Amino acid sequence: MLPILMGTAAAAAAAVAGYASFAPRSQLFGATFTGEAPASRRLALTFDDGPNDPYTLRLLEVLARYEVRATFFLIGRYAAARPEIVQAIAGEGHVFANHTYTHPNLALCSPRRIRQELEDCEEALAGAADGRAPLFRPPFGGRRPAVLRAARQLGLTPVMWTVTCYDWKPTTAERVVRHAVRQVRGGDIILLHDGGHRAMGADRGHTVEAAARILERYRGEGFEFVTVPRMMDVAVPGESAAAGAGSPQPPNGV
Repeated sequence: MLPILMGTAAAAAAAVAGYASFAPRSQLFGATFTGEAPASRRLALTFDDGPNDPYTLRLLEVLARYEVRATFFLIGRYAAARPEIVQAIAGEGHVFANHTYTHPNLALCSPRRIRQELEDCEEALAGAADGRAPLFRPPFGGRRPAVLRAARQLGLTPVMWTVTCYDWKPTTAERVVRHAVRQVRGGDIILLHDGGHRAMGADRGHTVEAAARILERYRGEGFEFVTVPRMMDVAVPGESAAAGAGSPQPPNGV
């Protein structure tokens, strides 16, 4: 009986550890930033897997119309290939940060590979534009103690999310928005994707349209959209003093 109980306990522990490796809100393996308390009237739009031509640039147009700043977690190899898009992100006052160089599942990588992915992405971002934020988002949310330890050693704060919109797969803007509406409570970090980790050019037209609708809805309800560093009350070189504030009312014509 004892071996059976021990085996059951080990299986349960493994299941908990596996869940904690990917659950956005889990703090089991170390601290990550997951937004503010639900009473907050601030939201942070974040976009993963860019830069991606042409959808990142289209997204920048939407954000500019609303005078809102967002946070972009960029894949290093794409940043190295299209530095002009990274420069456009920075030039519009948005924040950009580390999403690894090739987008592997870091929970399955060796400590050496983890550190190399983060270092290579930092180098690519620094070579593309000034003002990168000392933030890091693990691909797929995959993390374990070695991942968070490597991030800390490089001075990077891990950032997760609280609202998942499932826009990385073929879908519609309506479905993306519905996912957001079901989850937004306030103080949230909203996960969206302006690119795809498999290749440059992933279709993110639905994300661009959904982002406009999310901005229109929640700005109309009195929410303020801010960058992740502003939600953390951390200054980032190059970030506009008004970043994330926006105008009181959404513009017309979206």
